[in-house]
Amino acid sequence: MENTLSSAAATILIADDDEDIRLSLVLLLEGHGYQTLEAGTPKEVTLQVNQQNPDLVLLDMNFSRDTTSGREGLEVLSLLNQQNIAVILMTAWGSIELAVKGLQQGAGDFIEKPWDKYRLLQSIEQQLQLSKLKKKNTGYQQALSAPSSNAEQACWISESPLMQALDVMVAQIAKTDANVLILGENGTGKSQLALRIHQASDRAKQPFIAVNMAAIPDNLFESELFGHQKGAFTDAKQSRVGRFELADQGTLFFDEIGSLPIGLQPKLLRVLETGHYEVLGSSKTQTANIRLISATNADLTQQVLDKTFRQDLLFRLNTLVLTLPPLTARIDDIAPLALHFLQHFSMRYQKQGMVLTESGLNALRQHAWPGNIRQLSHVIERVVLLSSQCQIGVEQLMLQADGMSNTAAINEELALQPLEDLEKQMITKALAVTNGHVAKAAPLLGLSRNAMYRRLEKFDISYDKSE
Repeated sequence: MENTLSSAAATILIADDDEDIRLSLVLLLEGHGYQTLEAGTPKEVTLQVNQQNPDLVLLDMNFSRDTTSGREGLEVLSLLNQQNIAVILMTAWGSIELAVKGLQQGAGDFIEKPWDKYRLLQSIEQQLQLSKLKKKNTGYQQALSAPSSNAEQACWISESPLMQALDVMVAQIAKTDANVLILGENGTGKSQLALRIHQASDRAKQPFIAVNMAAIPDNLFESELFGHQKGAFTDAKQSRVGRFELADQGTLFFDEIGSLPIGLQPKLLRVLETGHYEVLGSSKTQTANIRLISATNADLTQQVLDKTFRQDLLFRLNTLVLTLPPLTARIDDIAPLALHFLQHFSMRYQKQGMVLTESGLNALRQHAWPGNIRQLSHVIERVVLLSSQCQIGVEQLMLQADGMSNTAAINEELALQPLEDLEKQMITKALAVTNGHVAKAAPLLGLSRNAMYRRLEKFDISYDKSE
């Protein structure tokens, strides 16, 4: 019987006090592509599990203490359950009662000695697959519990010439596995373009996992991307599946890649170059089979010159480059986008019958949109919430009341002066325009929120730290 699973290289710990039994299983399992470890006592099981983190344990129910009760095996099983390791129990003293007790306490299956090798191999395959699915499901739940940054509820509309040309490019590159770098201002829909590439690719039925690189604290970088074992560090109270493992066979999307600190970039570069990484707390090397898409509003070439971004990392990211145009460069898309948002928020807030007048649509087309699609979404959401009328015109849109729209206040002519002084003045003006709201001020200056915070600290500009 051939093992056709991708988990064939999994590591199996054979825990049995009989050396001949262990040797027989080693020959069988290694002949089918598995890696094996051995343990002859409960203490050795604990040692191997802590040091090697096997994928599955074939656990004898009886060691040297007694011969028939299965008590020793059940005690070890309790330890393995805490480590979330798949277990298949084995005993020469098969009984329904003992089998049921082991299954109730967390074992995946029960095999009697002497075993049927085909039945044993089939059980191993099933338990490895179930264990992998269980870990991924836990990881998905952890990922879904994180707050979403896609507040603009954007849709893909491409009626403008620039967007139609972009659609042609997407169709050409989606089927490849080449890394893609998406450039564009904040709020232009970079995350949605990444998802669109994934959905048009051969990996469409596999996971799409997004990571906001600006939101990862330096000390949690490896844990977030590569995962960790329980007890790997002080606060690791439970195991965590990393984003590379969650995205296995699918697409991994790194948003705001330009904000990744220079000290963390070698760790990312290593896995992109080799495809290998280790879960924190484990010495076992994992393999990443992912399609990588990255996005940024930063000038990475300039960051390379400034020595804040590694050139070799940039070369790994920018095999293919797509640029999303700002909203003001795609006038033909403004009206359909606005109508989409109007329908979406009308349904959300149960305010049916609202329509945009032609004058309202014209005002939207002529407006400056430094926040791009995200800003347009916020404007429409606000009008749906506040307007008591069904006809939405210029007055109801209140575009000049939108702090992010008031670009005149920060675009006034300035005298020549040192660049750092000018930068500090522009940041101060942007905060004044947005009433101190950092998240709204950052897009006005073409910055990510994380980059804005760094400049506020650099220039010692006070801001609301509770935001």
